Amino acid sequence: MNKFRVALAVAALTFTTATASMAQTAAPLKIGYTSVEYVLSQMPESKQIESQLKDYSTQLKNQLDAKYTEYQTKGQAFQNGQATMSDPVRADKQKELQNLQQSIQEFQQNAEVSLQQKQQALLKPALDKLQKNIDAVADENGYTYILNSDGASPVLLHGPKDGDVSDLILKKMGITPGAAPAAAAPKVTAPAATPATVPAASKTKTKTKK
Repeated sequence: MNKFRVALAVAALTFTTATASMAQTAAPLKIGYTSVEYVLSQMPESKQIESQLKDYSTQLKNQLDAKYTEYQTKGQAFQNGQATMSDPVRADKQKELQNLQQSIQEFQQNAEVSLQQKQQALLKPALDKLQKNIDAVADENGYTYILNSDGASPVLLHGPKDGDVSDLILKKMGITPGAAPAAAAPKVTAPAATPATVPAASKTKTKTKK
């Protein structure tokens, strides 16, 4: 499963678990660890999240394509007809193309942010469920701390195999460990071509052949 950009959420999850466990100072110290990304990839919610993100990404991509097609059509019409346009009409058409170009750029930026927010919203219930089961496994098995081994800078740098509680967490949720991770999450991408620069106005009319 794609990381779904859960670095911040995973960090919060890790430290929430560690902070809650610090209250158990009277109990013997026992440290476990898990791969949050691995556990998420095994959860059935991951496929649903991937599907919903793909649909949402496609919607955004289609809207972006429609805007770009409009820009191309109007840009071509301007190129073909500018020689016969009066100066006020030519300036008005150029302004329209500039506004369309800006609209495409703004939509592209907003689409990226919107997709990230969608990912976070879809992931929250799964992360809440994971946190609940991490807490349950820690309580039932006497772990003082459960750390996260994921990421470029993991909280855990080394640990014994018997300290890995990932499979215990999955079994707690009724999931058989070992399923293949979900595919990478889709991203909103711009059309292959980029909007051309708005043509500059020309005061000299093009001569036509008779």
